[in-house]
Amino acid sequence: MSAALETHGLGKRYGSNWALRDCTLEIPAGSVAALVGPNGAGKTTLLQLAVGLSRPTTGTVSVFGDVPLEDATTMLPQVTFLAQDHPLYGRFTIADTLRFGRALNETWDDGVARARIERLGLPLNKKVSKLSGGQRAQVALTLALAKLPRLLLLDEPVASLDPLARREFMQSVMEVVAERGMTVVLSSHVVSELERMCDYIVILSHARTQLAGSIEDVLAEHRLLVGPRGSSPDGVEVVSEKTTERQSTLLVRSERHVYDARWQVLEVDLEEVVLAYLGLGMSRGAAAREEVVA
Repeated sequence: MSAALETHGLGKRYGSNWALRDCTLEIPAGSVAALVGPNGAGKTTLLQLAVGLSRPTTGTVSVFGDVPLEDATTMLPQVTFLAQDHPLYGRFTIADTLRFGRALNETWDDGVARARIERLGLPLNKKVSKLSGGQRAQVALTLALAKLPRLLLLDEPVASLDPLARREFMQSVMEVVAERGMTVVLSSHVVSELERMCDYIVILSHARTQLAGSIEDVLAEHRLLVGPRGSSPDGVEVVSEKTTERQSTLLVRSERHVYDARWQVLEVDLEEVVLAYLGLGMSRGAAAREEVVA
């Protein structure tokens, strides 16, 4: 399967601080990918590099084989980036906003845009400044989708929305994915919102990629082990460890089953895996800072 978004050793530095570092990943075309990490992990930086809003300090990034900034003419019509604040002109009406989108995008489908607005029950003569947060998000998504992109990049798109608006927005995204099969990369730090709709995950922490892969494979390769304190089975990678006076609970990564009578083997959910790697990223980040200081 071809890659929609591919990076190798990608990094972006501002002064002495790395916003993203040594990022290598390959997001398959047609997937819905979750980009997970705390604030400041590098999620927005990665998305901005992918659309050419920023130039890499190190490494490479490509979108369907095209390099942002170098191949902008062929790449940009295939990609839409929707920022967290859903930037729209408040003085425009919805009709003005759609005309603006049509003027800026050669691949614009006015039928798609107007059908979405009608389905949402929004009057075309209403000003953007008078819309609720959820309505603004839906109008911004309409602009993004009417461009007919192959790749849709969403940066924390529901962070400021109430639960109902958040659910409606996510449902809209999934409807379009089902209809058109486009690739979606959706950044968030709320795992529960992503597990139901995504089939691929990238975990970022302290500006580095901690894990990337299909969610099915990630869950198959990780498990919880409960057993004797202060030990671990052979042939596994220990991602996180919790210890009491009597026993240890390990989250481990292994491509094979653990055959050891001393250990109870339990399945894990995605949130447990994400939290473990975020904790691992914090410890790696602390170690890197110590190296710099030394």
